[in-house]
Amino acid sequence: MDGSQRRLTASLQGRLSLWLGLLIFISAIAAAVFSFQAAFSEAIELQDEQLRQLAGLIDRQNKPSLDYVPEGDPNDEDFESRIIVLQLPMHVNGKVEHGQLTGLSARIPDGIQTVRPGKLSWRIYVKTLGNGVRVAIAQRTAVRNEVARAGALRALLPLLLLIPMLLMLVRVLVRRMFRPLEALASELDARAEDNTQAIADAQVPTEIRPFVVAINRLLARVALAMAQQRRFVADAAHELRSPLTALSLQAERLAGAEMSQEAHTRLASLRSGILRSQNLVTQMLMLARMQQATAEPAQPVSLQKILRGVLEDLYPLAEARQIDLGVDGDGDALVPAAEVDLTILVKNLVDNAIRHTPEQGKIDLAVRQAGRYAVLSISDNGPGIAEDERARVFEAFYRVTPAQDSGAGLGLSIVNAIATRLQARIELAYTDPTAQQGLTVRVSLPMAHNAGQIDHDPSA
Repeated sequence: MDGSQRRLTASLQGRLSLWLGLLIFISAIAAAVFSFQAAFSEAIELQDEQLRQLAGLIDRQNKPSLDYVPEGDPNDEDFESRIIVLQLPMHVNGKVEHGQLTGLSARIPDGIQTVRPGKLSWRIYVKTLGNGVRVAIAQRTAVRNEVARAGALRALLPLLLLIPMLLMLVRVLVRRMFRPLEALASELDARAEDNTQAIADAQVPTEIRPFVVAINRLLARVALAMAQQRRFVADAAHELRSPLTALSLQAERLAGAEMSQEAHTRLASLRSGILRSQNLVTQMLMLARMQQATAEPAQPVSLQKILRGVLEDLYPLAEARQIDLGVDGDGDALVPAAEVDLTILVKNLVDNAIRHTPEQGKIDLAVRQAGRYAVLSISDNGPGIAEDERARVFEAFYRVTPAQDSGAGLGLSIVNAIATRLQARIELAYTDPTAQQGLTVRVSLPMAHNAGQIDHDPSA
């Protein structure tokens, strides 16, 4: 209950609907009470006027006497609702001696009034006729009130039906008024984390536009900060290439000099560290370029062609570790992307598989078509990645096994950056789900419209 009240308090839409609903409800109740009283009073006035008109009709008939007018059979259904007409006693101290108005005094003044001669209340109009005879036109008060109440309720019914309709209408209108904000929230929620494009404020209400303008200014500052950070990383990596290259050359020259076995061992460790630093700088530059590059229209590229090129480059590395590296099947698909982007993506995935597959292992590459997507899969029989770590492996510098991994932790970050640009989807799974061993990476890329027309180059 507390949670729902907190959400209602925090929701501008909920508060607006609540206060408008309360205002309509209170106004409608007040109007209903006033309308009921007015309709009830008007019905009573109408019935009083009927008594007056009946007395005037009797006066115009010039009857000499109305000593006794039959009141009807008490067993009739409408007996209680009948109007009674009787002549009052001529003697001042006289009283009505029979009928439903027994005990009514002859001293009652002329005019309309409410009396109670017995246990029941009566509405009576008394009039002195032209011949001096005084007559009383009477009707039960309870019957009159019941008729008036029924008429007032019938007049009130449309207003009572209008209250829930107005409340629902207010709710619908408030929802519709806040729909641009919901659409804006959905658009922002669906954006990628690096999308700092300004929000369009054409459909935004005037009251919310300053808030949107402030968000756009914040996005502009965030975009500037991100650009400066990426430029700094790229510049730093670029500046580090020259001294690292010089260190590598000096280490190679030093290796040809005469030195002890211990010195050779330490030099080998130094050269390995320099090589790893060079790879790190290269990957940092590559990641910075991938993040800064904008998506441009590209010609369809054959995935089989990309796989062959990557195999030629990385086959020596796989052969050195006695890993069976090959393409499973001859499936192919055309993907609208820059060839260099696809090459970097596939090369990083295959290089990552080679690094984590044990010696004499196996790595299979395959391409298949699934609807409008081309699915590139790379499967190895290495240790795999636990499900709780799969979301983090795309973070920069994150490594599953830092002690055993010779990489820099940027390969999958580069893959993720390229996949984001190409609107591709990456999935990680166990190659052997039962034993929870091996890693299979599936990259689903949108295919070109002419994906079925693939011309294979025999010389490739």
